[in-house]
Amino acid sequence: MEQFGEVGSSILFENDRVRIWEIDLLPGEELPMHHHDLDYSVVVIDGDRIAGIPAEGSSGKHVEADVSRQQTFSLKRGGTERAVNIGTKRFYEIQIELKD
Repeated sequence: MEQFGEVGSSILFENDRVRIWEIDLLPGEELPMHHHDLDYSVVVIDGDRIAGIPAEGSSGKHVEADVSRQQTFSLKRGGTERAVNIGTKRFYEIQIELKD
């Protein structure tokens, strides 16, 4: 069985309903390959460009996107990828996992 890393840089808060992560990446830095077991929402605090690179053989797509402060979005569980800061500035976001 393949081992995955964490979905964020560190956990800021957790209770029985949510787990809140911070993701903090300097230009060129990346999170290890990870799998999203829970639905989640994201709030971009800072950054300009991010990539999601799917696991080899997965049905996911390579995504590169411009991001901006206060951008928010929600995603469904199931994705397996690594996040890479492909921008020119620090990428920082808060990710809120919704526990079942």
